[in-house]
Amino acid sequence: MLSGDARRALLALAVGGFAIGTGEFVMLGLLPQVASDLSVSIPRAGELISVYALGVVVGAPLLTAISVRYRRKTVLLVLMSWFAAGNLLSAIAPTFGLVMLARFASGLPHGAFFGAGAVVAGSLVDRARSNRAISVMFAGLTVANIIGVPLTTILGQHTGWRAVYAIVGLIGLLAVLAVALAVPGDVAPVRADEVSLNRELRAFAKPEVWLVLGVAMLGGGGLFATFSYIAPMMTGIAHYADSSVTWLLVLFGLGMTVGNLAGARWSDRFPARTLVISMVAEMVVALAFLVADHNRYTAALVIFLFPMTALAGLPTLQGRVIELAGGAPNLAAASIQAAFNVANSLGAYLGGLAISAGYGYGSPNAVAAALIGIGIFLAIAAVRVEQRRRRSVPSADATDMVGAAAILESDGSIEGCERISA
Repeated sequence: MLSGDARRALLALAVGGFAIGTGEFVMLGLLPQVASDLSVSIPRAGELISVYALGVVVGAPLLTAISVRYRRKTVLLVLMSWFAAGNLLSAIAPTFGLVMLARFASGLPHGAFFGAGAVVAGSLVDRARSNRAISVMFAGLTVANIIGVPLTTILGQHTGWRAVYAIVGLIGLLAVLAVALAVPGDVAPVRADEVSLNRELRAFAKPEVWLVLGVAMLGGGGLFATFSYIAPMMTGIAHYADSSVTWLLVLFGLGMTVGNLAGARWSDRFPARTLVISMVAEMVVALAFLVADHNRYTAALVIFLFPMTALAGLPTLQGRVIELAGGAPNLAAASIQAAFNVANSLGAYLGGLAISAGYGYGSPNAVAAALIGIGIFLAIAAVRVEQRRRRSVPSADATDMVGAAAILESDGSIEGCERISA
């Protein structure tokens, strides 16, 4: 059982995740309104999603490197304050170019916050429950898609999208207060003699770390290729009314939450199986969406299943990259967020290209399936790398496996891998 202090600290981190999740995903439901207000096309407005993701990619390693010697609580407070300010600027920026700049600035602290938060969350519990503790923080992000995104989407449809980002900024300030009050100052202590940028960077000398990041980037890219354009897809193909998009986003959030929580429970016991099954299922769902988006009922079902399958592998990836980094987890933990937001940017960009090329609003589903398929191929390649490494490295290191590369034992079975990872 978690202590009361640990529960409060995890809840405070979840509030931060809620703020970030609302700010990141609310654009999905407001894309047509944003495009109209700023006098740009929908694919052009989709670049606001990509530029936010680019901010995460740049900010995650950069801000983590700068802050690695500071107390984790101080880092969390500064990063969440930055996020709040960026969203308030998004609300008042008068032109498309300035909104782009504000969205980029808002994304900069995203990955570093989740990276530092994951280290803090994992340090609050014993190692056997660390993935579940980390998933509590990410539950804030997924719950944002059940409550925060739908409510702010309704607000945006009636009062304008700018009011939404002002509210996101205020939620960010609430998260600052929650972290200040609930996260202990001495959690995940930083020792000057043990922490350095060089040591953090050495974690990236391990090919397993890059394999984790690659799987995260491609699997996540599939999700964002589709959901960056979910509003025009549902109104233009499934013929939902604009007002129905809000409730479809609730399904999206429910799927994320179920996938995150189920994946967290399974990943502590069966990390390899959880990851590979979730990726295969995600690709199947993406392919099914090519047909399902023409019917309201099947579209709604897939809107739930797609994020569920995509998020089921997240706890495995986040926990695994921290473990691989050993005593220098900060930069590695932030980098997994950078990878997911490379996925965000890549998916939104490629999905927009397919639409602009005239293939219709359903075409991002084909892009999604292709990205996920490449991710599965990368996972299989990772298995082969891991097999070769275990034949040449002493057995003490044989359990040092990346989630995707830990799919098979030398005999080629998932069951064999689970015996190793246990």
